[in-house]
Amino acid sequence: MSFSDEEIAYLRSQPLARLATVGGDGQPDVVPVAFEFDGTGFWIGGGPTVVDTRKFQNLAAGHDEVALVVDDLVSLQPFVARGVRVYGRAGRPVERVGMVGPGVFTRITPTVSWSWNLAGEPVGEQWYPSTRTVH
Repeated sequence: MSFSDEEIAYLRSQPLARLATVGGDGQPDVVPVAFEFDGTGFWIGGGPTVVDTRKFQNLAAGHDEVALVVDDLVSLQPFVARGVRVYGRAGRPVERVGMVGPGVFTRITPTVSWSWNLAGEPVGEQWYPSTRTVH
């Protein structure tokens, strides 16, 4: 799969994501992670102890389907949120030098993605119509 130029520019502008994995007992786990986007996929990892983290233990147990969200909140007044959500598969861990230095990393290959409001437009009535009644 491929990303649009707008999505690529956004992904390269963001330093953090949230990664969701699933444990052997079916329990979902989500954690903030630094990531690198190489134009088609994402690298997640870090130093020598990263293999002891729950996310890497879940992947090592064969649960390689993951979800990744890269988003930010541009403003509260007016409310402006934007982001990219990715479903994909994590590869086998490899030793490499990444953005956080040398260590163990896994590459996430996206299978499907969604993006929203990358232009950074304020949320309007089309998202939250005024239908509340105040008592």
